[in-house]
Amino acid sequence: MILCALFLGQIGILMTVSAAVTRCQRPSFGDFQNYFKEGDLILGGIIAITHSSRIRFLSFTSSSVPNFCIPHISLHYFQHLLAFFFAIEEINQNEEILPNITLGFHIYDSCSDVCFSLSGVLSILSGQEEAVPGYTCHRRGHVAGFIGSLSPMMSHAISRLTGIYRYPQISYGFTEASLNDQAELPFFYHTFPNDYSKYHGMIQFLRLFGWDWVGILTTANSNDKISSEELKRAIIRSGICVDFLELMPNIFPLGSLFSKGIKDMSKRIYKSKANVIIIHSTNNEMNFALVSTHFNITDSKLLIFSVESSSILKIDALTSCHGCTSFNGSIMFTIPTRDIPGFKHFLQNLKPSTFPEPSFLQSAWRAAFNCELPYKHTFRNKNNCTGQETLSNLPPSKFYMDHFQFSYNLYNMVYALAHALHNMYTAKSQPGESLHMEFQPWQLNQYLKEVRFKAPDGNEIFFDEKRHAATHYDIIQLNHFPNWSSSIIHIGSFNPSAPTDKQLFVNKTAIIWNTPSNQIPRSMCYESCAPGSRKIHDRKKPVCCFDCIPCSEGEYSNTTDADDCMKCPEDHWPNEKKNECLPRVIEFLSYEDPLGVALSSISILLFIITALLLGIFIKYRDTAMVKANNRNLSYMLLISLMLSFLCTFVFIGQPGAVTCLLRQSVFGILFTIAVSSVLAKTVTVVIAFSATKPSSKLRKWIGTRVSSYIVLLCTSGEIVICTFWLLISPPFPEYDTHSEKGKMILQCNEGSFTAFYSVIGYMGFLALVSFTVAFLVRKVPDSFNEAQFITFSMLVFCSVWVSFIPAYLSTKGKYTVAIEIFAILASSTGLLGCIFTPKCYIILIRPDLNTRKHLIGKQHPKNTT
Repeated sequence: MILCALFLGQIGILMTVSAAVTRCQRPSFGDFQNYFKEGDLILGGIIAITHSSRIRFLSFTSSSVPNFCIPHISLHYFQHLLAFFFAIEEINQNEEILPNITLGFHIYDSCSDVCFSLSGVLSILSGQEEAVPGYTCHRRGHVAGFIGSLSPMMSHAISRLTGIYRYPQISYGFTEASLNDQAELPFFYHTFPNDYSKYHGMIQFLRLFGWDWVGILTTANSNDKISSEELKRAIIRSGICVDFLELMPNIFPLGSLFSKGIKDMSKRIYKSKANVIIIHSTNNEMNFALVSTHFNITDSKLLIFSVESSSILKIDALTSCHGCTSFNGSIMFTIPTRDIPGFKHFLQNLKPSTFPEPSFLQSAWRAAFNCELPYKHTFRNKNNCTGQETLSNLPPSKFYMDHFQFSYNLYNMVYALAHALHNMYTAKSQPGESLHMEFQPWQLNQYLKEVRFKAPDGNEIFFDEKRHAATHYDIIQLNHFPNWSSSIIHIGSFNPSAPTDKQLFVNKTAIIWNTPSNQIPRSMCYESCAPGSRKIHDRKKPVCCFDCIPCSEGEYSNTTDADDCMKCPEDHWPNEKKNECLPRVIEFLSYEDPLGVALSSISILLFIITALLLGIFIKYRDTAMVKANNRNLSYMLLISLMLSFLCTFVFIGQPGAVTCLLRQSVFGILFTIAVSSVLAKTVTVVIAFSATKPSSKLRKWIGTRVSSYIVLLCTSGEIVICTFWLLISPPFPEYDTHSEKGKMILQCNEGSFTAFYSVIGYMGFLALVSFTVAFLVRKVPDSFNEAQFITFSMLVFCSVWVSFIPAYLSTKGKYTVAIEIFAILASSTGLLGCIFTPKCYIILIRPDLNTRKHLIGKQHPKNTT
């Protein structure tokens, strides 16, 4: 900007310095930079048609030599000048817009340089080639407003200068965020929204396909670096990470250094895990680098071009370019291509011999056909043009006329100024009066804010509250095929003015991915986390980089790259891969289970044995052995043991509400009866041998009533405990989903473990009392050693149930039930074996000992002597 200030200062000095001092005069721009058409009202235009040189001379000790413009016209941008001319001609022929008023224009080539742009604005305002700030000398009409420029940097500089004179300005190119300040730039209007809206479209596109690890490629141009840094920050704020921001090596000087730079950069990009590369540049140097044979990374990378980058590419030329494989499969955010009615026909029939202003075409024909039109400033060593050359004969690589992007916007902005002028004149004029052309530049601003009209193609043109013209962006894909054919596929669009959830539209089925099996390419910092695992952030890596860990127990993930695993429902459990939930296996001790079969078979066998023993005792009920052992208590004990063996079937099978209520209560009462019977037997033995003494007072207690009372009293205590248990906190069936993986254990919840252990404890207390009493009288005569057998039986019984408690607490599921069944069978078998086996031996095998004489004869062996 220092150079530009000096340059503009030089223009001011020219007002006072003599024109004879040639070294201080501004060099002439030449006719190719200045285009003028007379009219009642003049529309100023700053359009980039040629390029500025890279050579800048700046000296503070001598007069500086300003930049000079390379006289090489860009036919791609020359179309913009023709669109301006075409719009002015249409408006002048339209009686409904500004009747009786002729529009003219004064257009300067910006030469893609800020200084030339500002010089052009001053020249337009002055009305003469030599700019004089604050002085106007137009041959006819006066300036109404400005259109320009294509570059946001030049638009910003122009808007500050035109704002001083309060002239409205409309940019037909890109803008930047700094141009949104309406307080600072109240007269500036945008054809496109600021850069951030374009960033949002690209960010939404990246998120749509799950690409969160990308790279950015730009040029070393200062504007490109600044805007690329802004793009990088916007991408990072959205949660997507940027692996690199690479700068293309400077194409000057060409040669080995440039080739080496391209190769080194390509290697770095190729090694990166970022398979999506964003191309963001407004510099034509990017074109040269991308089509270079050294830049070949698209076999594994996807190029996405920003709107700015795609705007400098000649898309029609790319489709016919056989060496442009670097663009194969690339995605481009582009300015919509619209139709300007009649403009294509105008371009196809444009000839110097019939064009009303043939001098406008001189530089274009020189660049397009390498010939010279017969007008002033002709060049030597050039063939003369015939005047019949047409632009339609040029290949698309030089000039294309099927897609109008910036030309369409410029065309509509000319119409916008014309409609605003028409509305202003209509509002100021009385009905029937002719339109008055006297107005101040700032007065047009209000009408430009409110302008709304239908363009010739039917599109509605207006400016929103931010002074942005309504627009959207197309998303296209460029494909090259093995047979050298190419295609441009429209795959979607982005409308920044639509609701957030409806801004981006993408037709995924229309995209042809340059990958095997046409799969969506991956661009992530980490390997994909398969279903059954989740992502976990590594603090040492960028926020988008993750490691994969398997889901925790009971959790699953059925999607790739899941952020979190989900818990399975209570009745489900993850499969081995943890990518889906399967119904849990319901487990209980069933009759089909080998353990259940074994226990139920043992129970039946022991029941049969006990029944046989009961039958033996009934059959030999009148023998001395049966009578001496209190046969009623023996019957009661055997029957309770039989029922105890049968109660194991309440524990086997699917638990239900009834079986859960009966299990522990039936078991506790039956065992209490059995233990009470044993206790009664023990007490009977004590009474029997104590009553033999002549002075004993226990004789009156000999009989069956005492034993019956003992059994009834002891059993009543257990019944009371069970009754309170069932009334206050009864057992109920429940599913245990925590004890075993993948299983749902159907079991009985005891309701109150206090009550459960009270039942066991009461039964154990009776067994302990019986054991103690029997142990104290264990040394009775051998022929009637009932107390000794009871002692052994209670020892077995107590051992089993003492071992039962830790085993019961340490097992889960069906094995808990199996432990309790085993304890029932073992303790019952202990009672059965220790008490009744010796008696059956005498009854069945030694009947000679089963006599009252034998039993009583050894009662007092010392008296026989």
